[in-house]
Amino acid sequence: MNFVSTRHAAPSATLSQAIAAGLAPDGGLYVPAQRPQPHAWQAQGSLARDAAAVLAPFFDGDALAPQLAALCEQAFDFPAPLRALSTPGDHVLELFHGPTAAFKDFGARFLAASLARLQQGQARELTIVVATSGDTGAAVAAAFHRQPGIRVVVLYPDGRVSPRQAHQLGCFGDNIQALRVAGSFDDCQAMVKQALGDRELQARVPLSSANSISLGRWLPQMSYYAHAALSHQAATGNVLNLVVPTGNLGNAMAAVLARAMGLPLGRIALATNANDVLPRFFHGGDYQPVASVATLANAMDVGAPSNFERLRWLYAADDAALRAAFRVEAVDDAAIREVITRRHAQAGEVFCPHTATAVALLETMRAEGVQGDWAVAATAHPAKFDSVVEPLIGRSLAVPAALAELLQRPAHAEPCAPAYAALRAMLLQGR
Repeated sequence: MNFVSTRHAAPSATLSQAIAAGLAPDGGLYVPAQRPQPHAWQAQGSLARDAAAVLAPFFDGDALAPQLAALCEQAFDFPAPLRALSTPGDHVLELFHGPTAAFKDFGARFLAASLARLQQGQARELTIVVATSGDTGAAVAAAFHRQPGIRVVVLYPDGRVSPRQAHQLGCFGDNIQALRVAGSFDDCQAMVKQALGDRELQARVPLSSANSISLGRWLPQMSYYAHAALSHQAATGNVLNLVVPTGNLGNAMAAVLARAMGLPLGRIALATNANDVLPRFFHGGDYQPVASVATLANAMDVGAPSNFERLRWLYAADDAALRAAFRVEAVDDAAIREVITRRHAQAGEVFCPHTATAVALLETMRAEGVQGDWAVAATAHPAKFDSVVEPLIGRSLAVPAALAELLQRPAHAEPCAPAYAALRAMLLQGR
């Protein structure tokens, strides 16, 4: 299968070429040359095997195709359990059991395993530039740490990630460089996109991306939705509906693509924080990116969600059909606090601020009479946001072993101005 740009002004690329490039030359995002056709699926018995099955059509004919099963076994060696919540029919899909306690570990590890194979025999070092609103950078850093032939430069908005997220971003060293940018995530993302589109820079410093704009991050995120849906259908005979917390739309778009391929997923609802660009569009307004505002669910503080281009591609730019396909609502900080506090008091359930936005939306829909089996995508372990969660629930949280180990390391991040010239200069250091 070949891949084309959402902006239609770049040559088509193979899967390997698209993964290596990160962003299409015209600034667009790579998507399959043909929209997926739905067909029947059967559970394969494990996350890795379900992943290989759902990814196989996209790898067809590519140099990486013979290694797909091995890539999946290497990347997806931790679970994504679907657990029942206290409300009948409600579940939580726990996506935080990887090495950095966030869902980003799935896509980052798959991308790292893919690029490691593509870099074999290459004489020049590849630099991965990644913007993060909190969790992406740590997952990418962990996945690429000490990987030969690859350098990683992580940009994050200084003061707008949790203390534990910031520590993770700066604790790796070696081939990982963390830059704390005096701006917003949108500033970081814009700088990364400008670097990827700078041909003169690319000639001197080969670059790629590990944000959800990367095909190698986006496609493998379908895997846990496919596995959860197939396993749930096999166990209950029921279709699984989803509520996905979202900022840059990458995780949500993975669920949308999985459903379009015919996997047994029903309705998909999207929850944002107070950054309501998407809800305003889905409620009938224009799609109009704005400057992001800081919230408790900081990893979703996005005012210009890049993957909206992919969502429009899937619906052939038919905004009426797109709006009719999804429920999208914003959840403010007061509601996030209320959900975290009340659900812990009532049922001992603990959610990170991002997961809490999805729980709040599911509660709203249940109150309106929505039926069926639903799963909330739990995107991060609540211990990553101890400064928010612990005061609300009145107790300390156990820290997962892998996260605790990272928090014991010293951490360092270099200051960076929110200007492309500053990033460019750092990328050229030593070149």
